[in-house]
Amino acid sequence: MGPFHRRDFLRAGAWLIAGAAVGRWPRVGVATRAPLDLLLRGGRVVDGTGRTAFRADVGVRGGRIVAVGVLPDASAATLLDVSGHVVAPGFVDVHGHTDLGIFVDPAADSKVRQGVTTEVVGQDGSSVLPVSDGMREARRKRYRERYGVEIDFGGWEEFLRALTDAGLLANFATMVGSGTVREVVLGEADRAPDEEELASMIRLVESAREAGAAGVSSGLEYTPNAYADPDELVALARPFADTGLAYASHLRNEADSVEEALAEAVAVARRAGVAFQASHLKAQGRRNWPKAARLLETLERTAEVGPPARFDRYPYTAYSTGLGSLFPAWAKEDGDEAFLDRLQDPSLAADLRAAVEEKIEMMGDWDAIQIASVEGDAPEDAIGERLGTWAVTTGRDPYAAAVELLVASGNHASIVGHGMSEENTRRFVAHPLGAICSDAGARRSIGPLSEGTPHPRAYGSFPRVLGRYVREEEALSLEEAVRKMTSLPASVVGLADRGTVAEGKAADIVVFDPAGALDTATFEDPHRYPEGIPHVVVNGTLVIRDGEPTGAFPGRIATPTAS
Repeated sequence: MGPFHRRDFLRAGAWLIAGAAVGRWPRVGVATRAPLDLLLRGGRVVDGTGRTAFRADVGVRGGRIVAVGVLPDASAATLLDVSGHVVAPGFVDVHGHTDLGIFVDPAADSKVRQGVTTEVVGQDGSSVLPVSDGMREARRKRYRERYGVEIDFGGWEEFLRALTDAGLLANFATMVGSGTVREVVLGEADRAPDEEELASMIRLVESAREAGAAGVSSGLEYTPNAYADPDELVALARPFADTGLAYASHLRNEADSVEEALAEAVAVARRAGVAFQASHLKAQGRRNWPKAARLLETLERTAEVGPPARFDRYPYTAYSTGLGSLFPAWAKEDGDEAFLDRLQDPSLAADLRAAVEEKIEMMGDWDAIQIASVEGDAPEDAIGERLGTWAVTTGRDPYAAAVELLVASGNHASIVGHGMSEENTRRFVAHPLGAICSDAGARRSIGPLSEGTPHPRAYGSFPRVLGRYVREEEALSLEEAVRKMTSLPASVVGLADRGTVAEGKAADIVVFDPAGALDTATFEDPHRYPEGIPHVVVNGTLVIRDGEPTGAFPGRIATPTAS
């Protein structure tokens, strides 16, 4: 099968569309005799399935969509004229990082202002739970000292109850991180688990599944997850084999060995009998840009023969992670304290420098690295600066500057890495197997989550697709873009109740201006909200009205129907 026909096959695949088929449109709703809670009148419905947009009113009652069609006689407690706007399912951020940010600032609104109504965390092998006593105490200490908040829970029920008590702007779903599971049982040791230890790890995954986890993730560039071999990963993914949920993997390498890393991850999913999700798929470094097409071909072939295979990607040419990611995994064995000691060990300096500078050469130069945040005693004038330029202007060697920032911050320094191509970004954004994600935690333009110079994707990922790639570049249709933000990601995590505008579905809805929706956040000035998204509804309640927060917190814990 050639590439063109293969793509047609993938577009038509039933597993790409979440939820049941929607009836023929437009039609008069049958559930409008009683007053509605909310009526969106006169909009153009893009229902999330990928089908052509249609004119219809949308009625909401009791947190559900109860009518979609021509509703001239319907009455409602709240009626919004949305003429000239698109009415779409709320966006599902299938790869997010607001794992604990809700406790720092429940009103962090950079996601809901984009139209995100459900976020899936527990990504890259790292989840809030399970947790060991030592991990629990370290987390308590860090959040108390940095944010002045108390975070202390040891079990899933306790954690999920704390989330709802804190208040949720959007729905919250989580995967279980295989790296976190490994750390609970093995700590930061670089070795394989024995039979008893592996059994303990499997039980932790099974407990997470029973609590409603939406799949299992790995982050194989991060320790201790990087120490896991394929057999371990298969064992930890297998508890989800009968759920339809995914093994979502931040690949072991996203640069020179990315093709081999993708093959490894697909093989893990196939052996485990689970679906596969490639996290934030990329080919990093100019010399690796030509590999992007082959990565997509691999996923297309996998999707045809099994297991179900998809990926997610944010619409930017830069990534964001910890500064420590520039350093090799062997330097991080036994945790942060040992890592920082090795950074200051003269006998290791030459080997560490060589490993880091090889990665920098692949990226281009030291100015491909932008400092996003630092903690502790690290110099704050580095925040927002390109590392190479900052080092030179302050009289530092770039490598030595990186070490200084890590040591002074206690390995709590984050970066933005500029290393991908625009052509590949467009290709990933438009591909039918790819869901749009933010790969970010929720932020806010004021308060503790306004600190630093984070990646602008926290504020702009979804409107950037609508503005740049749909309207300006016509890389994909509006209907296809909405599908990739709604029913496709909802299907990945088993949320059949969300992701489409249809009668009986949860009333998660975004209203946006197709001619005006766009991102305004930049790498230099990231704390800027998007434009052209006036209304956002979560479980039937407006959380954004006329572009401003309403003060409502109607989000819920979202668990997969498959679990």
